[in-house]
Amino acid sequence: MTLFSQSALKDGVAMREVWAWAAFDFANSGYTTVVLTAVFNAYFVSVVAEGSASATFLWTVIIAISNAVSLLLMPIIGAVADATARKKLWLAVATVMAVSGTLGLMLTGPGTILWAALMIIMSNVAYNVGESLNSAFLPEIAREEAVGKVSGWGWSFGYCGGILTLGLCLVVVIEGEQLGYGIDQTVAGTMAVTAIVFAVAAFPIFLFLKERSVPRLKVSDKAAVKSVALESFSEIRRTLGSLSTFRDFAWLSVCGFLYQCGVSVVITLSAVYAAAVMGFETQDTLLMVFLVNITAAIGAFGFGYIQDRIGHKRALVGTFLVWVSMIVVAAFSTERWEFWVAANLAGLAMGSSQSAGRAMVAVFAPSSRLAEFYSFWNMALWFAAIVGPLSYGAITWITGNDHRTAILFTGLFFVASILALMPVNMKRGAEAAEKASAS
Repeated sequence: MTLFSQSALKDGVAMREVWAWAAFDFANSGYTTVVLTAVFNAYFVSVVAEGSASATFLWTVIIAISNAVSLLLMPIIGAVADATARKKLWLAVATVMAVSGTLGLMLTGPGTILWAALMIIMSNVAYNVGESLNSAFLPEIAREEAVGKVSGWGWSFGYCGGILTLGLCLVVVIEGEQLGYGIDQTVAGTMAVTAIVFAVAAFPIFLFLKERSVPRLKVSDKAAVKSVALESFSEIRRTLGSLSTFRDFAWLSVCGFLYQCGVSVVITLSAVYAAAVMGFETQDTLLMVFLVNITAAIGAFGFGYIQDRIGHKRALVGTFLVWVSMIVVAAFSTERWEFWVAANLAGLAMGSSQSAGRAMVAVFAPSSRLAEFYSFWNMALWFAAIVGPLSYGAITWITGNDHRTAILFTGLFFVASILALMPVNMKRGAEAAEKASAS
């Protein structure tokens, strides 16, 4: 049996479709890795915001705004995509916006706070929308008993995209330093590389992946489409109102919100922490995140198989324990090698926890309401991406840039995640979804 087994896929799904689907994870992983995690966040704090006392907090505010916009837009997009069976069309729009916003970051420099904020908001909103729509294809291509495995394929291949993009950016940084380029030119080069990789890697999904959902109305019926868009927030209320029926999905959403608060801090502020506390330079951070992405890819791939064997819930609890260990090591690191250990623990847990959450939603979501449930799930994650980084930024601002206290506080999110996951019953949640699909 091969690692990528056709038996994991639903009837009629070609392996090239799965590769194309996973390639989108490959594409957007480079964006989050370079722009939000390794390069532009630290560049914004130290150069664009000129190292002011409120620079870290300002960065978290911009990230919060981008995720708040996503919260407002995604219900509308999810509802229209479901009703018209046009997820790929919306995915194409999101891809163009993400690539354009990343290219726009090439024009930033000292004091260009407003322009940088606009480009980050546009690109991150597009990334969020694309991630949500891409996730909604998972239940259409994977068999129920193999969603964890297939989700793991996507996440692990996605980290390969982060590795490739980081590797290319590392070359840009090293060459830039040798040629005497300034930090502005070097960062501009990394943004160009990231945008190009995103565009190229995203292309296969539009060529090969089939849209299998059945449209409930025609795109040409503009009045009906407009009605669906206007009623999208009613759909959120419907989802909220049905959480008593789908109580396992409800607890999973609470759990997802809590652990994503912590994950969002690591994604958006790890380079800032490394620079402020451990004295890392751009090249140091790129190399660290490059190797961490290898750890993450291995973890996400292997974890996909483990969670299908031992169960999604047990596996997810295991990742939370790794996250707590990472927080403790990072908070008390005084030597660089100690922080490297913490970083690799984060890599091991990163893809694993996010892959497991996505796979569990596939189990709990009725087949006729996939985009709706994934939109709700991603809304919980985006709300977390507002609360988590803002809490970290606020603590650094209040404590006079005490990053160690801020990271210790972040650990509480992972502890709370374990408690929120305890009431989840996988069998009961699957049965509720199956019953709703049949009605």
